[in-house]
Amino acid sequence: MVNKVRRVAVISLGGTIAMTAQTDAGATPTLSADDLVAAVPGLAETGIKVDVRDFRRLPGASLSFSDLFELGAMIEALAVDGVVVTQGTDTIEETAYLLDLITTGDMPIVVTGAMRNASMAGADGPANVLAAIRTAASTEVQGVGCVVVFGEEIHAARWVRKTHSVSPTAFTSYPGPIGYVAEDRVRILARPSSAPTIAAGTATVPTVRTTIYTVGIGDDGTLLQALGDHVDGLVVAAFGAGHVPMACVNALADLAKRMPVILTSRTGSGPVLHHTYGFPGSESDLRARGLVPGSTLDPVKARILLQLLLMSGADKDQTTQAFTALS
Repeated sequence: MVNKVRRVAVISLGGTIAMTAQTDAGATPTLSADDLVAAVPGLAETGIKVDVRDFRRLPGASLSFSDLFELGAMIEALAVDGVVVTQGTDTIEETAYLLDLITTGDMPIVVTGAMRNASMAGADGPANVLAAIRTAASTEVQGVGCVVVFGEEIHAARWVRKTHSVSPTAFTSYPGPIGYVAEDRVRILARPSSAPTIAAGTATVPTVRTTIYTVGIGDDGTLLQALGDHVDGLVVAAFGAGHVPMACVNALADLAKRMPVILTSRTGSGPVLHHTYGFPGSESDLRARGLVPGSTLDPVKARILLQLLLMSGADKDQTTQAFTALS
């Protein structure tokens, strides 16, 4: 029996992985998708057919929701076995989770990048692209959802986080990678439960504004009160398991009457509790005042889900139901 040749599309969005140092300035995106793929050693030996596409040439920080909706539509239309998206690491976790929410089907979608640009010693882009292409071509990854591949580790989109500003091992996740690439083989160790799907084509309210508010010691709620006139939904990055200073409680209760307010933990991992603590500003107190627990989503992922829900026209009750379903 002849094995089927696997086809993978590599789509470049720019970012550090596509950057080179310029004579009179810092590194900027200059490399095309063809350049990125051509720099990958050992790719020909994999037998994987690679289709390359330039989509954007932007720093990760400058990508927009409209860019990512268009990217998702492109991915959905491709007739390939898997897709690799290369982009700047600043927003990899946002892109990966958004694609996880708006794309359908079992086709592997892999997001990767580099912490060192192509002009630096030890540039990590080629190795990450090779591991990502292997992952996207693997039947083991079908049905897993969007993943991030970095340093031969495979991370689920909903859990992955950039946890270091410069280290090549910047991407981690809790409870850990769901798989890895070793000796040219892709191994999946765990399969996350299916993510909700939000059709990108239902983005009927394109001017939705959401933000993340991180509480700090001594916060008196004044800035929270000011936010009310400028956002349509709010994610609170609270202390620990979902706690805020007592001085913030009334402002949050008022906001929760006007818009969805999602309660998450600024720790970045672990669940927001429901009824363990009962003091003013505790998770049970805030839930009673209308805040919605974000389950195990970190603040960045909770904002992506909230933004998509509001852009699709979901009301407060529908938004609450979507987050409640994650618990």
